[in-house]
Parts: sequence; C-alpha cells; structure tokens
Amino acid sequence: MSEEPGTLERAVEATLFAAEEPMTVEALAGHLGGLAHGDVREALALLEARYRARGVHLVERGGRWHFETAPDLAHLLRREKEQVRRLSRAATEVLAIIAYHEPVSRAEIESIRGVQTSAGTLDVLMEAGWVKPAGRREVPGRPVIYATTPDFLDHFGLSSRRDLPGIDELRAAGLLDPVDEAMENAMRFEPDEEPDEDSTPDDENLAD
Repeated sequence: MSEEPGTLERAVEATLFAAEEPMTVEALAGHLGGLAHGDVREALALLEARYRARGVHLVERGGRWHFETAPDLAHLLRREKEQVRRLSRAATEVLAIIAYHEPVSRAEIESIRGVQTSAGTLDVLMEAGWVKPAGRREVPGRPVIYATTPDFLDHFGLSSRRDLPGIDELRAAGLLDPVDEAMENAMRFEPDEEPDEDSTPDDENLAD
C-alpha cells in the first residue's frame, strides 16, 4: 500500500464523508462518473485498511459503506438520551424469525412461533426501523412479506445476514434459554445467502 492515497481513493473518501447516508459500490461508481465497480471496490479496500487504526473506521453494512466512530472510542461521544423502549418477548421472537427466514409473511411467522402475532408487534419493529414490508407473496390473498433493513444490520454491528450468530453461539452466550422452543425454532435455519434488495423472486414491490 502506498504512503499517499491515490486520486480515486481521495474521491471515494470525500464522497462518503459528504454523503447523508451509506452508499453502495454502484452508487459511488455512478456519482464519480460511471467508474468501473472493481476500481471502486479496490479503493474502498485500501481506504478500509488505512482507517483501521484511526478514530473513525470505514465499514460495510449490508452492501453499503460509511464512516463510523471506532468501537473503542464510542464512549467518548455518547450522550445522555431517551432510552429506546425495550422489545417485548414477542417482538424479539418475531425479529429473530424475520432475520433468519426473510422474506416471511405474518402467517409464516405465526407458523414458526406457534401462536398468533399481533399487528402491533410488527408495527413496533417497523417503527424501530429494523423491519420493512418487502413485497407480497404470489399466493392466494397475496400476503405482505417482511424483511430486515440496513438499520437492523447497523444497530447490531453486522456486515450482512451471514454474520448472524447460530443457535450454539447464542446459547453459549446465555442469550437463548435451553427450553425456549419458540426462539430455537425461529433460528433453526442459518442464512445461506443475501436477500436481493432490489427484487424478490415471485414477489413484487408494494404499489399501494
């Protein structure tokens, strides 16, 4: 790695600093004049390495890049603020089901949990910005399906859904009750691929 960053690195750096929200490789390439995606990825990799020991880090969350405070310095910038309402047990279970099975419908969530899910539970998760409607299932009734958001990944410090912990990891950390069948069922299947944020097979985006 050279001592001084190149022109493209500086351009990507400046763009991300000025951006109001995280940006994808495609968005960066387009903003910088239609550059090759591979060149932008290379510049991002170099910048990520340069900032690794700095007070701010360049990180990727769900395919979007942004700068954030280094984890070990976050306490220096933390201010007193209103505490976010703690999620209920039902909301925690529903969030886990959506994260590990997305996209899923309310009926599919209820099938996994074994109990009915109130609309209010989903509203709480959407108000928190962690869950969003992701289209409709092409089956009779065309039910709405739900998926997690980039804010969900950012809040829990995940680069992608592949970083979600497995059942054994959660139990070892004391976060999963050995007799909690609902939660274990919610996480029965490990995520094996990233959902396509632009399109969902056999589903279409909500238009109304």
